[in-house]
Amino acid sequence: MDTFSLAVDLIERTSSTTRVQAIVQLSLAPVFLLAAIGAMLNVMNARLTWLIDRIEFVERRTEKGLAGREAEELPALRQRQHYAQLAVSLSTAAALVICAIVALLFISAFIRPQIGTAVATAWIGTMVFLFGALTLFLMETRLATASARDRRKRSRQILERSGEGSEEPDA
Repeated sequence: MDTFSLAVDLIERTSSTTRVQAIVQLSLAPVFLLAAIGAMLNVMNARLTWLIDRIEFVERRTEKGLAGREAEELPALRQRQHYAQLAVSLSTAAALVICAIVALLFISAFIRPQIGTAVATAWIGTMVFLFGALTLFLMETRLATASARDRRKRSRQILERSGEGSEEPDA
């Protein structure tokens, strides 16, 4: 009898077209944001794919002794790849949280406890992920637009930093 009364209660709470319509309207903003994140992911993945292909190309030329000055840019290319991969990861996390927000909005029609705090927290989390993703994307594109001389200089700095860490004696 309890299962039956629970089912009846759920149907009563969700049978209102107005209530369902309100939930659909509430979920539109997150769904539009999800579409925007998808577009950003498309651009970020294209850049990441290009970077991976470029790194592999330069490494093959380096192995054959044909890379010349191109090989000097490998550390900067790898750093760009790292930034792009992190940006993709954070954007994907933001998209997943948006999906959870939409689900929470619809679940809220079925349960009595108020979950507005959970939705607000998830929304804030999404914005933090997007902020991080866009910051990393900005860093990657700034490196990409640097001159070849600046990229080689940046690569030397990266190598110096990584070399300093490996030269320290074990404690």
